[in-house]
Amino acid sequence: MNRIIFHIDVNSAFLSWEAAKRVKNGESDIRKIASCIGGDPTTRRGVVLAKSNEAKKYGVKTGEPLAFSLRKCPHLQIYRPDFKLYSSCSKAFKNICKLYSPTMEEFSIDECFLDMTGIASNFSQAVNIAHKIKDRIKNELGFTVNVGIGENKLCAKMASDFEKPDKVHTLFQSEVPTKMWPLPVGDLFFVGGASAKKLNSIGMYKIGQLANAKLEFLVKHFGNKRSLYMHNFANAVDDSPVVSERPEPKGYSNSVTLEENLSSIKGADTVLLALADAVTGHMRKDGNKAHSISVGIRFLNFQNQTHQMSFSEPLSTTNEVYEAAKKLLKEMWKGRRPIRLISIALTNLTKLGGCKQLSFFDKPSKQAETIKKSDEKVEVVIDSLRKKYGFDVIKRCGAMNTNLKVGNVHGYADIDLTR
Repeated sequence: MNRIIFHIDVNSAFLSWEAAKRVKNGESDIRKIASCIGGDPTTRRGVVLAKSNEAKKYGVKTGEPLAFSLRKCPHLQIYRPDFKLYSSCSKAFKNICKLYSPTMEEFSIDECFLDMTGIASNFSQAVNIAHKIKDRIKNELGFTVNVGIGENKLCAKMASDFEKPDKVHTLFQSEVPTKMWPLPVGDLFFVGGASAKKLNSIGMYKIGQLANAKLEFLVKHFGNKRSLYMHNFANAVDDSPVVSERPEPKGYSNSVTLEENLSSIKGADTVLLALADAVTGHMRKDGNKAHSISVGIRFLNFQNQTHQMSFSEPLSTTNEVYEAAKKLLKEMWKGRRPIRLISIALTNLTKLGGCKQLSFFDKPSKQAETIKKSDEKVEVVIDSLRKKYGFDVIKRCGAMNTNLKVGNVHGYADIDLTR
């Protein structure tokens, strides 16, 4: 029996969720005007997180600074992000999806996969069910989704990205040569901008060209692992299962795009503290601690730079991660080039309360041990308060003057289509 997989993706999620809330309250539909979610509408600083189709007509792009968007579309209406609303809407649409399949995998806040194998007896019935799910979400929640249908997760994901909004699309194996292969190679899942440029430089502009390339040729340019991923995906090969249970994370990451570009170490340290607070809290919630930390920054020209270090004794408290992050940042950035994004990632995980590795060479002082134990006790109190009242119930003093939304931490597994 062929598998039948759905990929359900909310159309312009953040903006759609804000629009649905406003329409429910009797206000006008911001999806029908040139509008976007992102930054502060009073200062008009920040980046575009989501945009309306009207804004798209003016060339407004997700991820670009609002200043760029306003030059293209001076009458662009800007609305603040509301992450509590997004969490509520995400839960609501996924609860509807769960009614149609016992196996649902959350892929992101606005995407999920459903395994419909055995539920839909044939492809025609699958299309009918997809329309029912799409229409039910629209009628009950007030926003639209695209549903992609395929025989694996890759094809379902690619299909949902076809014409939007409020559509159902199929990409079965027999349709790959006509529907997927003519697309630009940069449209293929897992192929980023840099890889697309490199593929173009060696004469590959369409997915079909990549699919029919010799693997040995790709390996010369991209290495074994990446070449195999791209070649398999271009040929619609993907055996990954739809999994309801979240895989055990391999690490935790958190980043923030800044409303104002940073040019001082002092200002960056404040951001690092807020990031460290959020990422360690999420890690401890899962019962983990980390042996490795990396800090990343992005400059105005979108160039990225990262620096990392590892520890024999794992990190679990905000202060430990914050101090390590500050050291890494100062080693790679002196404040001469303004930055627009900062990130922290914790990897090489081990469980809290596990065996402690002793060393004769880096034995901590009694004072350091006392400080660490004190920090751990404070973290227990903070974690319990946030669990009961929400993340924003308490803030670190050093981050009191920031309005950064850094509570949305990502736990990630190995890089593949299942996460």
